[in-house]
Amino acid sequence: MSALDATAEPDVLTVEQGAALLRVGRNQLYDAIGRGEVPHRRIGRSIRLSRAALLRWLDGR
Repeated sequence: MSALDATAEPDVLTVEQGAALLRVGRNQLYDAIGRGEVPHRRIGRSIRLSRAALLRWLDGR
């Protein structure tokens, strides 16, 4: 499988993609990020989420 395969799930997610993965609303995820509850990185004004970190965080809940 190619790293550019469009059917592959991305390792780095936007907030919208992270919300879909967690099956929560986008605003609910933004609120949790703002409270420091969800692992994330800010790149400029953008927020990015690691799929692996989100799944580990979810397992710890």
